[in-house]
Amino acid sequence: MVEIQNLTKEYGKIRAVDNISFTVEKGEILGFLGPNGAGKSTTMNILTGYISSTSGTVKIAGKDILENPSEAKKHIGYLPEQPPLYMDMTVNEYLDFCANLKSVSSKEWKSQKKDIMELVKITHVSHRLIKNLSKGYKQRVGLAQALVGTPDVLILDEPTVGLDPKQIIEIRKLIKALGKNHTIILSTHILPEVSAVCDRVVIINKGRIAAIDTPENLSKMLADFSRFSVTIAGPQNKVKDILSNLYGVKYLEVSNKMNDDEYSYIIEADKDVDVRKPMFNQLAQNGFPILELKSLNLSLEEIFIQLTTTEAKEVAE
Repeated sequence: MVEIQNLTKEYGKIRAVDNISFTVEKGEILGFLGPNGAGKSTTMNILTGYISSTSGTVKIAGKDILENPSEAKKHIGYLPEQPPLYMDMTVNEYLDFCANLKSVSSKEWKSQKKDIMELVKITHVSHRLIKNLSKGYKQRVGLAQALVGTPDVLILDEPTVGLDPKQIIEIRKLIKALGKNHTIILSTHILPEVSAVCDRVVIINKGRIAAIDTPENLSKMLADFSRFSVTIAGPQNKVKDILSNLYGVKYLEVSNKMNDDEYSYIIEADKDVDVRKPMFNQLAQNGFPILELKSLNLSLEEIFIQLTTTEAKEVAE
């Protein structure tokens, strides 16, 4: 649905985007991540046709954004970080205005409008002035304008910035629901948001792609150890002694006390050593039952920091 090939953008001697390539499949929610100054915003502006690239191509539904901008843009719905709202319009007036800008026929718009407002849950505020709406509802109106014309691709830039926790959860649920019928590129600094809604992530740093994969696969690839949490019934000192002496264990800490003589432990072991069987055998011999055992992958925050720090060092060298 979205094809980016060898995309480069230069501002004089500064190369903001450096020969990046990736695709976004139909129906996929892709997280687009990067630290400040990484080239993320520049890439988003090129994708939407707001600025042109120095070289490389962007195709939306097979249409080149430079060679055939009008056709390509028909397939794009865009929500910038600051929604492009007209505060003195009512919600109805604003959406009608957006439909007119996108050349949606009156017949199409009549049915579309109702569906869009119901989807983003703004029907009950449709007659209110936008300036009188809460931040959360303004964001919903911004999403509604992105949906006008039923575009195949939604490009969302920081869609939950400035919202309270309840509003964030609501917008995340909405994005997840939109992913059933749209291809979505989600740019955000909020990494738990990506974990919650995205199928795959692209991490960009210093204008170059640092990684493309699912968070789960990146965690497995980057970790040089296996990490898991285990809850065990037994005296803490004796259990710690057993666990710390297992072959391959590199790190051990008590993370939580559950009940009397029931503790949770975090264990890190060599990546190629499976400590679970010997751990079970040793604990069973001593009469200390395992109550819970679960794997702990690298968090997206840890992946992000590791990749961007490594890339930064390579660039410096």
